[in-house]
Amino acid sequence: MKQRLSTLAWIAIALAGAFSLAGVAIYRGESINSAWLVIASVCTYLTAYRFYGAFIAAKVMALDDRRATPAERLRNGHDFEPTNKWIVFGHHFAAIAGPGPLVGPTLAAQFGYLPGTLWIIIGVVIGGAVQDFIILFSSVRRNGKSLGEMAREEIGKIGGATALLTVLLIMIILLAVIALVVVNALKGSPWGTFTIAATMPIAVFMGLYLRYWRPGKVLEVSLIGFGLVVASIFAGEWVAGHAVLGPWFTLGGMALAISVIIYGFLASALPVWLLLAPRDYLSTFVKLGVVLMLGAGILFVRPELQMPALTRFTDGTGPIFAGTIFPFCFITIACGAISGFHALISSGTTPKMIAREGHILPVGYGSMLLESFVAMMAMIAACSLEPGVFFAVNSPAGIVGATPAAATATITSWGFPVTPDQMSTLAKHVGEDTLFYRTGGAPSLALGMAHIFSQISGNESVLRFWYHFAIMFEALFILTIIDAGTRVGRFMLQDFLGHFYKPLGRTSWMPSVILTSALIVCAWGYFLIQGVLDPLGGINSLWPLFGIANQLLAAVALCVATTILIKAFRLKYAWITITPLIWLVIVTYTAAWQKIFSAVPRIGFLAQAAALEAGPQSAATKQLIFNNRLDAVVCGIFLVLVTTILVDSIRVWTGILNGSRTRATTETSFVATQLQAGEF
Repeated sequence: MKQRLSTLAWIAIALAGAFSLAGVAIYRGESINSAWLVIASVCTYLTAYRFYGAFIAAKVMALDDRRATPAERLRNGHDFEPTNKWIVFGHHFAAIAGPGPLVGPTLAAQFGYLPGTLWIIIGVVIGGAVQDFIILFSSVRRNGKSLGEMAREEIGKIGGATALLTVLLIMIILLAVIALVVVNALKGSPWGTFTIAATMPIAVFMGLYLRYWRPGKVLEVSLIGFGLVVASIFAGEWVAGHAVLGPWFTLGGMALAISVIIYGFLASALPVWLLLAPRDYLSTFVKLGVVLMLGAGILFVRPELQMPALTRFTDGTGPIFAGTIFPFCFITIACGAISGFHALISSGTTPKMIAREGHILPVGYGSMLLESFVAMMAMIAACSLEPGVFFAVNSPAGIVGATPAAATATITSWGFPVTPDQMSTLAKHVGEDTLFYRTGGAPSLALGMAHIFSQISGNESVLRFWYHFAIMFEALFILTIIDAGTRVGRFMLQDFLGHFYKPLGRTSWMPSVILTSALIVCAWGYFLIQGVLDPLGGINSLWPLFGIANQLLAAVALCVATTILIKAFRLKYAWITITPLIWLVIVTYTAAWQKIFSAVPRIGFLAQAAALEAGPQSAATKQLIFNNRLDAVVCGIFLVLVTTILVDSIRVWTGILNGSRTRATTETSFVATQLQAGEF
């Protein structure tokens, strides 16, 4: 009877998800209720985790809790450390859930709610969660090795060496763009800046508390840390209005960029238990709390989606970014569906903290589904705004006009009415001087979230609080990827430099830690500063490059995963990774080619540089020309490198299948765990 009830329950969940998803895709009325999107996504995620994720765990990976993980066997108290499952889940989710699930869907909403919604739901089930899961498992079975190292050992010297370089270069671009989103969100916001700054000493306190004062008291320190974060949020409002403290935390773009660079260095160089793990775990409380609260709020308020299913900008003339749905919707929404950056975390910090193999399913597959849910919340929040307001906030002055009157006139002419008075009143309600030209997606997402939360209370006067709370939440959400990402970049650089001087390859040798941490932050810091200096805010040109680089990195990860599966099972289970790999190659190569060579100045980097060079010259123009040409060169390099890896991978697969190459794997031998039952 119990089995029958369980079967009936899962059939009901699957049917509810399928019915809601079909309704979202087919319905073309005046507007659609956001509850349909929530039901469609949640039911799909639950079904995928219960059946597809469990199938991969049992049949493909054969997870074994009796097997000692690298965290136990190589324990050193610095990078390798067996950690409580929920803390690892919190760290991993915090590390992967960066700007992609928040900013990507918000920007892609210019196409309408439908394209992004379908890609978020379908892409994560067959692509993103699978990639994260398999790469995490593969790294755990290989002493926590990085993606680049696994590529070198599994694919071969040519593809592996190219992968090491490719992953490192792409990582630099990803971290730069992520940091730029943080800078744009916190610029001129003392409330958000203070709260974010306060989470750092709170995290150090939590790390010391668990390490020395009250070891193992995870729930206790979590409650204390969460209470301190809530207190810092309310203190932020007081600081913002303080005559002396307010200006201290009101920082410009360059000051914030330098602060983020310094933080990235400290998070990379300090022991994982002192700052990175407790801060990410702390951030997860806020992240999960707000996301679940937003989901509940959407179900309670059930806001109508103001944005149509498809807008006029499907033709490629969008004001936020140019380009048609294919391929640009799929590179704009990165982390919400599939993200190469996740493979770096899954083969970086997380496998060095996994205490038991059974934790890989919830951490690897489950975390990605949860991030996709975040992306869905972002899509709903953005699309619940009036379209005119949405485009006024996100469109740069160079596209819509340099004054509020010009901007609103342009946007109204597109069929999305908005007035200067409307935008001025809204800005006053949220405690800002202006909401025009706030490119990057974060401010418009904060507006959408604040709008939903204020409807729950039924009081528009709380809009100001919720807006700044949402800005803080987004910055906290995104900044966690800087610390974990920089640390992973340090691991990769150490792997690379270790081939020239072996001590540099030792992950816990402090001279190497300090040197490689400094080199990584300087590298992504350079591109961050270029973005801060960009007259268009940096996002306009760097986000497409971010999307292309991120998805190309996912293609590299899937090449490695496919190689491992073919070595283990030949073609029996290789379809699991080959299917998303083929799609990614088609999408990213098309997008990269268009971004480099398109004759349309708003799409092609080189075309835009040529158009600017033909016009009047100024310091701003010269900066834009340089940025566009640099982006074109970087994008071209990525294409060449990834093509090399793809070709070498296919050569290896063909050799294994025709018997000319060995199927030998680099997986470590079985060692029985010494951990006690119930420990970790």
